[in-house]
Amino acid sequence: MCVPIALFAAASRRGVIVLLALLAACAPDSGTSAATLRYASSYPPQHPFSQADIAWMKHVEEKSGGRLKIKPFWGGTLVSNDNSVLELSHGVADIAQVAPIYTRAGMKAIKIQAGFYWAAYTPSEQAAVYKCLARRYRVLTEEMAGVHVLAIQGGALLHVLTRDRPVQRMADLRGLRLRTPYEIAPLLRAVGAQPVTMPMGEVYSALSKGVIDGVVTSGDTLRTMHFSEVVRHTSMFVVPRGAYPARAISNRAWNELPPDLQTVLAEAQPYWEAQLEVKITAAEAAGIEFGKSHGQIFTVPSEAEQDAFDKLYNAKSLEHAETLENDYADGVAMFKDAQGFIGEIRAGRPAC
Repeated sequence: MCVPIALFAAASRRGVIVLLALLAACAPDSGTSAATLRYASSYPPQHPFSQADIAWMKHVEEKSGGRLKIKPFWGGTLVSNDNSVLELSHGVADIAQVAPIYTRAGMKAIKIQAGFYWAAYTPSEQAAVYKCLARRYRVLTEEMAGVHVLAIQGGALLHVLTRDRPVQRMADLRGLRLRTPYEIAPLLRAVGAQPVTMPMGEVYSALSKGVIDGVVTSGDTLRTMHFSEVVRHTSMFVVPRGAYPARAISNRAWNELPPDLQTVLAEAQPYWEAQLEVKITAAEAAGIEFGKSHGQIFTVPSEAEQDAFDKLYNAKSLEHAETLENDYADGVAMFKDAQGFIGEIRAGRPAC
């Protein structure tokens, strides 16, 4: 209860001290305020991404002394994979798993740079390269307008999963209709395949109906997305994987938090990214093992085929980078910087 200032006039010295204490209690205290934030993901709670998210939720609640509560909404109930950044910026959730590389329109620089990561083998290496690029190229931040990034996510290296045709050589890709990340599409076109982009949530159905012949994805999906039920072949072609902003809070929700809770979220970024790497790496190993024990046929390309694939991947990524030149970024410089950052990592030094 707040006490009117007028009462001070008739108060004794002892009363004034009491009233001052009451007034102090009426003042807002950012150190004791609490917040409950809605977290949205397009994945179910048992998915490895979601398991990392749940670990992060517990972490920030503990670090905030219980003042920060996270209420999760799983399975795409609030956000979709293909419009997540826009949906988050408009307030459908406070924090969300976002996928700018899968948006149907826009995010061109973020999508294209995801193809610059040859020889960045682990999620942490990929995340380090992205952070270096984002510090140097403002467009990567501008494309995330409306949200404040909380975590960068890399991923397990990609392979080629197909319904009926084994893929042991690049020539085997000819004519296949493959769901693929945006940045891989130029390479697939170059070898005669037909790349298709669609949200991951639609891939199982498309495979089961024969709408697509396969998918370029990580091995964990044999188990986590049940793809082993609809594909017979897993080609162990190693397809590089890029990093991107994958968890964010809307600017509105961020600005409404007191500074100390903003600090809790900011300082939790390394923890969230580390949890993502742990869960992604474990899921990849488990997915490959699951596929082997459930009748999946694995093919391994020759060293010469993989080398030819790598060279074509980089050549097409550079061509793709050039398409940014007429828009708003120096794509070629970004490509070369990414390769330089990866070179530093391979030499055992910080990326930048």
